[in-house]
Amino acid sequence: MDLSPRTQENLISQWAFDTRPILGRLHLWLEDVQIEWIKGKPRDPMAGAISFVDNRTENMLAMTAAVTALGTKLFGRYGEGEDLDKTALNQVKKNADAISAYAMSESLWYLSRTLPENHAIMVCLGEGLMPKAGETMEMGANPLLGFGRVYARPEVAKFLDDCILKLINDPGYKWEDFRRAIAIKDITVWGAAIDTLENTDRFAKGEATGPLTILHLFDQPLAITDQYEGYIGTLVLPKEVVERAADDSLLVNYFTPRHLVIKAIAMTYHGIKPENIHVWTLQGKRREPRIGKIWEEWETAGAHLVGENWTLPTGFSPFTDSGTYAPTFAVKTWQDENAQTHLFLVDGYAASAEAIQAASLSSILDLDVSLAVFSSTFRLPYDKDAASMKLDPEANDFSLCLTQKFFKKDPGEDLVNSYRESIRQARDAGIPLKKKTITADDLIAEKKWQTLAIGGYMLPDPYTGAPGVTQISEDTYTVTVRMTSEKGDKRITFSLRLLEPFDQSKLVFTPLLNRFLKGEDFLTRAVKISDSGRIRNELQTLCTDALEHFADRVVLRFEKIPRSIISQQGQKTLRTILTWYKKNHPIWFEWLELD
Repeated sequence: MDLSPRTQENLISQWAFDTRPILGRLHLWLEDVQIEWIKGKPRDPMAGAISFVDNRTENMLAMTAAVTALGTKLFGRYGEGEDLDKTALNQVKKNADAISAYAMSESLWYLSRTLPENHAIMVCLGEGLMPKAGETMEMGANPLLGFGRVYARPEVAKFLDDCILKLINDPGYKWEDFRRAIAIKDITVWGAAIDTLENTDRFAKGEATGPLTILHLFDQPLAITDQYEGYIGTLVLPKEVVERAADDSLLVNYFTPRHLVIKAIAMTYHGIKPENIHVWTLQGKRREPRIGKIWEEWETAGAHLVGENWTLPTGFSPFTDSGTYAPTFAVKTWQDENAQTHLFLVDGYAASAEAIQAASLSSILDLDVSLAVFSSTFRLPYDKDAASMKLDPEANDFSLCLTQKFFKKDPGEDLVNSYRESIRQARDAGIPLKKKTITADDLIAEKKWQTLAIGGYMLPDPYTGAPGVTQISEDTYTVTVRMTSEKGDKRITFSLRLLEPFDQSKLVFTPLLNRFLKGEDFLTRAVKISDSGRIRNELQTLCTDALEHFADRVVLRFEKIPRSIISQQGQKTLRTILTWYKKNHPIWFEWLELD
């Protein structure tokens, strides 16, 4: 956006004023702001809001994504996991996830102090409970911002926390009760779906492209009632393909045979060749049992399965080892130098947060996103796996039904229990299981909804061409953020300067408990009252499953902390740290109980 020098100075000043709580908390100085409008340029550069939130809140959300991307890239041990074994690699990934979750959580906390008094941001979906970059439990869970985390003024946060505890613990307290409670209190809750570090494995291994932070904000909470992280089948097509097929009574959804999907594409884009239909899908041997059948259907029909040796229109090469969200932005047609039409689409499956984030882009990018709920077990092909999620996990003949319908022989008690648990987790979280396919509408109570999609790029993104974090001087870096809504689409580039030496800035971006667990002396460090809130927040991020909430108290049950998350020695150190805080600052840490 070309602005006069005076207008540009005013723009920087306005952004610095709006976002000063976040900049101050993380010891950063805003040097410059550049805005490139992809869609919907406003007349007034000072009032560029494109969503249901006010201009200042939108600017704070953009800065949240920017500082998360910057802090993770600089201090998240980027590339240190290359050539390490699984255990060591996983620790690098946990460190990166901890930095990203901490930076975003702290930013949202400071943002919440500027919200209207009756407003709150509630995290409805987040990633971290499942193993990263694989489906094996030895990888362990990662730090996360998940269901129930509330960012609001204290009175509102306390009320919502009580409601959320009822949702989780009281079988008689349903989603409708939660909606009624917040309506009576006249509280506006904005729901959020968050992945603070997408493509963690690529980040830890030092790959050149891919890692980013994702925050989707909705104008209402998602109809989800518990922490949920699972797998969801996704088919992402231009909306006009599905609508044109419907005109000829052809139903296109996730379970439509892929040769019929190609037929629908050909009906929409006359003359398109099957080999010019480029299908992005997760690949790899471990995924073959689930979606290998999809690969075969596309290839048999003549379509091109996108590989890493292919070049996108942006000039980058894609990757198929992870990252199902970012390719959604590339789902569209284009003409090559020979005037031939090409189409890029996304198929396969994704983790739940990514899938629902991608689905919520449908109205923004004119896409159709068809979803199917999967189990956490990679043993059945996609159609059978989705069908297994419709069984009754409480039925006496559950094991028999699962065996007779989906397996040729007894799958064994452990596998049966795994399927049963997948169904229970989805059901208890309010994920729709009765319908064969679902859309974003099925996860949002009010069918009229809006979303603001925010992405902060740590490294270049192949699908949009956005650059990653770039050092431009000894202590200054540029960070690119993309904000997308139905009203507009803009790319914002911030120039941010570290106000502290690099090593000191690292401490600013590192969670207290992580610092103490790595050997920093907590006994001689000056204690602030804010340490209480920081440690409570960090425990929720690091080991949420080990926390039990009783009124104003939080009980940390050490036996529920997997050693893959915190080692046995680390847990001993953690107990020593928390015991010291409780003994020496009993009022500030009255909320904490150790078991």
